[in-house]
Amino acid sequence: MKRKLLFAFLVLFALPSFTLNAFAQDLPYLFEVNKEVVHAYWNEDGTLDLDYTWTFTNLPGSHPIDYVDVGTVNSTFELSDVRADVDGTPVSVSWSDYAGSGSGFAIVMGNQTIPAGGRGTVHVFIPSIRSVLYPDQDDAYASASFAPTWFGSEYVSGTTDFTMTFHLPPNMDPEEPRWHEAPEGFPAEPQTGFDEEGRITYTWYSPAANASKFHNFGASFPRTYVPAESIYTPPPRPLIDPETFFILLCLGGFGFLFVGLPILGVRAVNRRKLQYLPPKISIEGHGIKRGLTAVEAALLMEQPLDKVMTMILFGAVKKNAASVTTRDPLELKAASPLPEKLHEYEINFLKAFGENDKKARRKLLQDMTVALVKSVSEKMKGFSRRETIEYYKNIMERAWAQVEAADTPEVKSQKFDEALEWTMLDKDYDDRTRRTFTGPIIVPNWWGRYDPAWRGGGGSSSTPVSLPSSSGRGPSSTGLPGADFAASMVNGVQGFAAGVIGNVQEFTGKITNVTNPPPPPPKSSGGRSRGGGGRSCACACACAGCACACAGGGR
Repeated sequence: MKRKLLFAFLVLFALPSFTLNAFAQDLPYLFEVNKEVVHAYWNEDGTLDLDYTWTFTNLPGSHPIDYVDVGTVNSTFELSDVRADVDGTPVSVSWSDYAGSGSGFAIVMGNQTIPAGGRGTVHVFIPSIRSVLYPDQDDAYASASFAPTWFGSEYVSGTTDFTMTFHLPPNMDPEEPRWHEAPEGFPAEPQTGFDEEGRITYTWYSPAANASKFHNFGASFPRTYVPAESIYTPPPRPLIDPETFFILLCLGGFGFLFVGLPILGVRAVNRRKLQYLPPKISIEGHGIKRGLTAVEAALLMEQPLDKVMTMILFGAVKKNAASVTTRDPLELKAASPLPEKLHEYEINFLKAFGENDKKARRKLLQDMTVALVKSVSEKMKGFSRRETIEYYKNIMERAWAQVEAADTPEVKSQKFDEALEWTMLDKDYDDRTRRTFTGPIIVPNWWGRYDPAWRGGGGSSSTPVSLPSSSGRGPSSTGLPGADFAASMVNGVQGFAAGVIGNVQEFTGKITNVTNPPPPPPKSSGGRSRGGGGRSCACACACAGCACACAGGGR
């Protein structure tokens, strides 16, 4: 009888414990990620070290956080080298306990499990992950793109104080690397600096990020700072899927398949290089941005950069800020002192021509253009690009209409002189100039500063002409055959390309790589892990410039 009573007592005593354990298994995972700090160290041997720190608050009535799933780029690292701790107390890690899909491991919380209503800081360091760098669109660069692990939206409550820092390979000059477009919710440009080892750092920060969202960060840097073999080139994807290929074969599309597609591919790449405006400038705002110069309007329209440079040249010459000393090759002599009220891009333009080395000059012109593109991008914030372009097209058409309607050479010359840069916005500028100037033309009074031959008496007039040095707007009294004048204007653009910037596509491509770098890799979809964990992805990075580390989960 006593044994029966003792057994019944023990069962009754243990029953609440069994009930609570069973109940705990049925509780949902629900927690806050109060803070997340991620450091990505891109090493000189081409590997990646990751350092994560999360501060979790487990909400009352939820399942204890007994595991934290960490998704990784791949499984090329040694798990035995991974170190994890909770509030400074070491804990273990495990392949087999990982509940996400794709590559990753689980932090086994053990006796550091965070109970409902509890709070804890989880830290993990993952060294020497290989195959993380990819080719950049610029062949001289490597691309480092990384998306930190994220957690399922059904398990995360609230916002996260989020910091992501890239530590670039050592011994790099600050002007060499470049960052990619920032994820939504983060500043467009990261904070730059140096770490304690002197490595360049890019830091993206958001005080109210979403720990359940995919955030992809990226940077590119010269290949020379890492071994060539560390840059992973994924096998090329088929240009078309098998079904389409079969249909094309059936339709006799051999010519298109083997000739057309490669040509289209090359054209697409070349067209991408000429798209130098950043994507954010295409986001539609409201209303028209007035007050842009003709040069800034040309950039907004993504006019060819050889034409934009020629517009700047004409502007500087008209303002008596410079004169052309030779046309082929193009050389300028800047005025001293420079006139007041020059635009910053005109000053930088003249500084570039003060450099005798052609390569250095080209680099300065690229820097000037990058700064100008960024300036236009800032000015366009909140305004409609479409409406603004239409507004400046109307200005261009009105300018041409005034020139074409002029009934005397003097008036036509004066109207063209006043609106020269605006007429150059016309995509049909070359032919329209030739069609408009068929008869005699009265050259503007700055023409001698543009045409050294004319200034020296080599023009069509038999008498040497002494032109005024002021920058007045009225035309001079000297005539020139319209066809010669039109040809000189049109050839100025072509001469600028050939003699100064070289290959326009190559020149523009280098600017595009800074102002409009390749887009981030496509977002990988997450799948729910067992046991109420977070999300992960397979991270199949097939795009150029993609090395994405994908998500894990928290339980």
